[in-house]
Amino acid sequence: MSTLKQRPNLICIISDTLRADYMGCYGNKKIHTPNLDAFAAESAVFDCAYPESLPTIPARRALHTGRRAFPFRGYKPLRWLTVYQAGWQPMDEDEDTLAENLVEAGYYTGFVSDTQPYFSPGMNFTRGFYQWEFVRGQLKDRWRSPASVSTERLARYGDPEKLRHNSMVLQYLANTAHVHSEEDTTTARVFRWAMEFIDDNRHVQPFYLLIDCWDPHEAWEAPASYLEMYAKPGYKGRTILHPIYGPVDEQMSQEELEHTIANYCGLVTLVDTWFGHFINKLKRLGLWENSVVVFLSDHGTNLADNPERIIGKPHYSLYPGLMHIPLMVHFPDGEGAGCRFDQLVYNVDVTATLYECAGIDVHSQVQIDGQSLYSLVKYGRWKEREYLTSRFDDTVWCRDKKWWVIMDVSGKPRAVFNLQEDPHCQKNVLESAADVVEKAWKRILDDAGGSLPVYEKVRRTDALGRLLSRRDESV
Repeated sequence: MSTLKQRPNLICIISDTLRADYMGCYGNKKIHTPNLDAFAAESAVFDCAYPESLPTIPARRALHTGRRAFPFRGYKPLRWLTVYQAGWQPMDEDEDTLAENLVEAGYYTGFVSDTQPYFSPGMNFTRGFYQWEFVRGQLKDRWRSPASVSTERLARYGDPEKLRHNSMVLQYLANTAHVHSEEDTTTARVFRWAMEFIDDNRHVQPFYLLIDCWDPHEAWEAPASYLEMYAKPGYKGRTILHPIYGPVDEQMSQEELEHTIANYCGLVTLVDTWFGHFINKLKRLGLWENSVVVFLSDHGTNLADNPERIIGKPHYSLYPGLMHIPLMVHFPDGEGAGCRFDQLVYNVDVTATLYECAGIDVHSQVQIDGQSLYSLVKYGRWKEREYLTSRFDDTVWCRDKKWWVIMDVSGKPRAVFNLQEDPHCQKNVLESAADVVEKAWKRILDDAGGSLPVYEKVRRTDALGRLLSRRDESV
């Protein structure tokens, strides 16, 4: 149980697709993240944090419930989603959520996000929240008409004839036609709503607030003032909003790649700016001293810095850029401030931490899979994990302190890296690591309960892209 003097406010902030190594507090000297760096100095920082499953929805299922989504049992595709892959499913009706249990414990709850998959038909992630807000306008949000996008605007991003078939790009451009300044971005709107929430509810404590920000996920187009921090002056090429997930050299030049990464970096700094506004508001209202504040990502992304020069996140590319996530926790009693921890940590440990800080006994009152980071930081109580496992679609992953292994769900290995000799996973030593593969596969099956469910791929055609490509080009 928590030994905090009073039940604190609980605030969890998620930034989608944020790589740990693209933050100053995780060693990057080129990226401007002053607010996150300052937060790290006042928080416990975890250097070996990973998602127990990914991408977007599986990672969030784990955070909302405190139970692993791995190995994706019971997957049944819902109708009218934007993504079809194993694990992309709502929370089960018979499992409770962190928010619901916090309500029972007397917490007031709020949730704000521009992460569209949360709000697809059939999803149920708003359970347990007294207040919630869907900030419209991100990538695949079916909000404004793709038919409204002019050929002139399309030309800024590539060949208009080809882009007419790309419903994702069309939807994004339609959704952002009104964005003329930083304040118009969904990131700004998400954090402004969060600031209004804490202002309105500062006398209704304790509260639990979940802030889930889509940036720096694609589309990679940063506001001009942020792009200028990283882009080469005078660039005249196209802005690639959403690269094709796979080898980068097959789709863009080195100059285009650098510009794409510059946009990603700009979005990282945009998130940092609005995170800073929120934390400053929290402090001005006198809420900082009695709030647990967690900052993390669901996963990162590949930026051609791996042996295959892959960009984006195809399921088979479970390299450090995709798997290593930032995780920092500010505790109101100052425990762990400025300290770093190298234990193998899952994102699902965040849920266990919030339960303990709320005074809810995770051993008798709820059923969860994570461990409390507060117990680790405050008392050194921690059951060391020898290894971690994860799943993304039909690819599985295992790492310990020495080995990093990528396999498919049939047990066929794809890559093995020796972390002690090759911490950035640049040299695949699969051919000489049969024993390592065997051990990793056993661990994966053990964590999965003896077997991994295998699902047929759900084929989804882009009917909207075909429809829009036939529209009157004079529009």
